[in-house]
Amino acid sequence: QVQLMESGGGSVRVGGHLELSCAPSGYIFRSCNMGWYRQAPGKERELVSSVSSDGTTLYADSVKGRFSISRDNAKNTLNLEMNNLKTADTAVYYCALELGQYSGAYCSVYWGQGIQVTVSS
Repeated sequence: QVQLMESGGGSVRVGGHLELSCAPSGYIFRSCNMGWYRQAPGKERELVSSVSSDGTTLYADSVKGRFSISRDNAKNTLNLEMNNLKTADTAVYYCALELGQYSGAYCSVYWGQGIQVTVSS
């Protein structure tokens, strides 16, 4: 029943900026780890960045220094700030939230439907 709403994608020029957001619907008791993945046409889905429940962040080498991930634990939302975008960043971006829907439940992974980011020269 939980669904993830992604927003903030679009088309930008090389060097531009975009900010992606991911917000769950439905009742959320708690959240665990969160992350952003992306998949370019004909390629495998890859992890872009993640943030753990304690705030520890991880970035793919390709985006280090350019992207910044953050979370709002009060709202169970996830954000990805993307700066100095490159054409190689063009992909469909998916948020993945580990959420627990009731007290005592382990977190389960929920996926967004994907949002397009296009970077052109």
